[in-house]
This record gives sequence, structure tokens and C-alpha cells, in this order.
Amino acid sequence: MSVMTRRRALGVTASAAAALAVAGATGAAAAGTADHADHTGHTAPGSFDEVYKGRRIQGGPTAHGGHHGDHGGGHSVRIDGQELHIMRNADGTWISVVNHYETYRDLRSLARAAVVELQGAKLVPLATG
Repeated sequence: MSVMTRRRALGVTASAAAALAVAGATGAAAAGTADHADHTGHTAPGSFDEVYKGRRIQGGPTAHGGHHGDHGGGHSVRIDGQELHIMRNADGTWISVVNHYETYRDLRSLARAAVVELQGAKLVPLATG
């Protein structure tokens, strides 16, 4: 009987992620090269822009990457227009400066949890030294 070790589970997860990345890149290439100079009204896959508990949260992939050394790997989250410092973990989950101890499966969940944790407080930008 085979026992699933942490190393084996990570290997399976990495292989699956690589397969999905290749499939996504292939699908994007097959979609064609239509001219999309005006992206008004379009959101990238995985993007969101909503009001949650009275706060505007926005997030998703960015062309320019986030600030703070781009720990978000080309993704960003904003709460009421202020950037939330985010980091992606090796397993694909996310953490934020608001709570480094809980991980979230996607940026929307992370943004909503940050709103709850802030309890109405304003998000203050991190100081850059």
C-alpha cells in the first residue's frame, strides 16, 4: 500500500499546476490575435471589482505588477483604492500584510478577509525605505 508523503503530494501538485499553465498558454495562443486596444468593460480572468461590506475591493492580474518588490507575482489587490500588500505562497495560496497567519485560495477571499480584519479602519500604505 502506497503512503502519500508531503514530498509526493507537492510533486503531484506541481505537475498539475504545470499542466494547467501549459494548457492555458496553448488556449490563449489558439484564441487568436484580435486587436483589443480598448479593454474598457473587460476584466482579466480571475479579476474582480466589487463592494464588500461597504468597501470597494479590486484585484487580479496586472500588466505592471504590484508594488513592494512585486511579491504578488504580477497580481494586485486594492481596498478603497489603496494597494494591499500581498504575497503568493509556494503552494499557490495567498497571504496579506493584514494577516500573515491565514492563507487564502484566491485573491477575492483574501481581499474579503482583509476587509473583515480591518473592521472599518483605513488601509494605510506600507512605508518604502
